[in-house]
Amino acid sequence: MTEKTFITRLKLTDFRNYAAASLSLDQRHVVLTGHNGSGKTNLMEAVSFLSPGRGLRRAVLQDVARAGATGGFSIFAALEGMEGDVELGTGTELQEENAVRRLRINGAAARSVDELTDHLRLLWLTPAMDGLFTGASAERRRFLDRLVLSIDPLHGRRASDFERAMRSRNRLLSEGRFDPSWLSGLEEQMAALGIAMALARQEMMRLLSGLIAEREDPENFPVADLRLSGFLDEGLDAPAIDLEDRYRTLLEQGRGRDAAAGRTLEGPHRSDLLVRHREKNMEAERCSTGEQKALLVGIVLAHAELVATMTGFAPILLLDEIAAHLDEGRRAVLFNRIDALGGQAFMTGTDRAMFSALGERAQHITVRDGQLLS
Repeated sequence: MTEKTFITRLKLTDFRNYAAASLSLDQRHVVLTGHNGSGKTNLMEAVSFLSPGRGLRRAVLQDVARAGATGGFSIFAALEGMEGDVELGTGTELQEENAVRRLRINGAAARSVDELTDHLRLLWLTPAMDGLFTGASAERRRFLDRLVLSIDPLHGRRASDFERAMRSRNRLLSEGRFDPSWLSGLEEQMAALGIAMALARQEMMRLLSGLIAEREDPENFPVADLRLSGFLDEGLDAPAIDLEDRYRTLLEQGRGRDAAAGRTLEGPHRSDLLVRHREKNMEAERCSTGEQKALLVGIVLAHAELVATMTGFAPILLLDEIAAHLDEGRRAVLFNRIDALGGQAFMTGTDRAMFSALGERAQHITVRDGQLLS
């Protein structure tokens, strides 16, 4: 049985357009309504900082603190988490004019923000993601890796270690330092980390595709067929040690080509997520804007269910402008699916009436120029 994680208190200080704000919540979903620019997405972004990374906007930390604030920002949350009641505090402090992020768990300093995944999993969908299928492959990789990270918290560390080793190799090649011992050592690291990343992505895609197939609802949310491309497209079913040997050989043989290109041309950093509309047998990038949005919503909801199945705890969802451009019937279906996941969801919109189908399942907050009104 899936258990619920939910935020009970949230406090912001000097975050975006909030000088100070406080919310008392219960297990219900949270609907934030107000005019554009009032601070709805800012509050949702604050919640997203309760996960590793730079939040749903991928913001530079110096840009997040409220204009005119003398220090950094702070976010405090009390929640019923995966390890029971917990208090989380995160924010920034200035060190030599640079913003440094800190995290405290139950008042004690944490070693790493990765410890947040011990207490909750956060997933989000924002209007900025509407162009995912037509945009750059780097955005789809980032989306893909956040999906993996939600069920495999070590994936982020592997990815950052791979990037570090790849940058060191690129630097040696660009400087013409073809030292075989240095390059072989780095390529050994890249092979182990890169194959681990590729296999984690493949496993997540296998599980997610199976769940999407089980939850077919083409009338409301078209079924998405998912595939990875761009790195070892064939043969990932071989033993990991054989795959590592194969990738290490590709790196060794490609040193001259990579030196000329100024970058590494083979690796998991070249992977792409390919999505097709099953019923239409059409690539997602060729579908209408509405169909692309429905495909994306279906993927995110299926992934949320996968996270709940894999961890035993429903994730907290951040759904910005989720009801926009949906008719009343489809909104009701969407809200029922969100509710059936068993977790707490934060949703934003400009019109409270769009969320009427939620009834008493939601707590409604009006946002007005950085003020929160029940």
